[in-house]
Amino acid sequence: MNKILILGSTGSIGRQTISVLENAGWTAAGLSAHRDVDRIEEQIRALKPPFAVMTDPDAAAELKRRVEDTDTVVFQGSDGLLKMIREADFDIAVNGIVGMAGTMPFLEALRRGKPVAVANKESLVTAGPIIKEEAKRFGGKILPVDSEHSAIFQCLQAAPPARRLNKILLTASGGPFFGKTKADLHAVTPQDALRHPSWKMGAKITVDCATMMNKGLEIMEAVRLFDLPEDRIEVVIHRESIIHSMVEFDDHSVLAQLGLPDMRVAIQYALTYPDRLPSPVESLDLTKIATLTFARPDTEVFPATEICRAAIRADGIYPTVVNAANEIAVHAFLAGNIPFDAITDIVRRQTEEAVPVANPDLETIFRYDAETREKTKRFIDTL
Repeated sequence: MNKILILGSTGSIGRQTISVLENAGWTAAGLSAHRDVDRIEEQIRALKPPFAVMTDPDAAAELKRRVEDTDTVVFQGSDGLLKMIREADFDIAVNGIVGMAGTMPFLEALRRGKPVAVANKESLVTAGPIIKEEAKRFGGKILPVDSEHSAIFQCLQAAPPARRLNKILLTASGGPFFGKTKADLHAVTPQDALRHPSWKMGAKITVDCATMMNKGLEIMEAVRLFDLPEDRIEVVIHRESIIHSMVEFDDHSVLAQLGLPDMRVAIQYALTYPDRLPSPVESLDLTKIATLTFARPDTEVFPATEICRAAIRADGIYPTVVNAANEIAVHAFLAGNIPFDAITDIVRRQTEEAVPVANPDLETIFRYDAETREKTKRFIDTL
């Protein structure tokens, strides 16, 4: 698989995918971004992809002007993104688009019968059953890129034909506020929340790690990916971020995937699965790490995981509501409009007020997503 379609190429996952691609000597079949013209222009000139997309129309017009001396065809808008996916000659797509915007591109790539290396957890959380059905229908394959789900996926390669999976042990760094009290959290700033102890990621996911909402979303994603109920997915705080997750089989044997906290390992495994190639990431030296620690999460101070567990148990429209309300609340926090500890309170309120819908179709999911966002914005405006 040496022709890679990179959706969200200017974001954290996209940039690290390009690092893997360049190290392996692969080619870019196409790139997409929202409005970061400067970065995608650099990528186009370095990688020379046949296609590029800017979903923001003004950014697309600017990019066309800047790269008119190249052979790269530039499309614009969401429709242009789907057009690139339909027309590009690629072996595998990497979906690094943030949020619900990644859902339709995900489906379009699967409908071409292509494997998709997915870092876009929001689409699996909200529309997982639909996405999995489309993958089955068209012969596409879903390969997880989140470090935790990649670790679980890698461990499951050792499972017997009957799988015999007892539970998943989903590790979490605990974020920058591990050990803090509720009172401590009220005054923390966006700058505080963005200081993740282990990983370098985008702002939204870094705040999600600070609230533990990211782990809640990962619980829901694991339910979708591995067909296991949430009560068989255990969260373990592991501050060193060396064990990326574990699985326990029916005989109580536990397998773990270890490595330095670098997303390029998970990205490369998805791109080379089931093979493995030399990596640009350093080898793990356990004698330097020396100690690995574990703790139970404090769900009273960080209730996001419990909110997500309740949402996936109820399922239907609730995972969509949690995801949408959280995105708006995080953006409001980053803008300085609400305190940090209000994020999960807002998500809980919107979830409790949601009208249940079982087995929603895509139209209903997108409608509830939009309605929840507007409702959450209006609520925040009253605070």
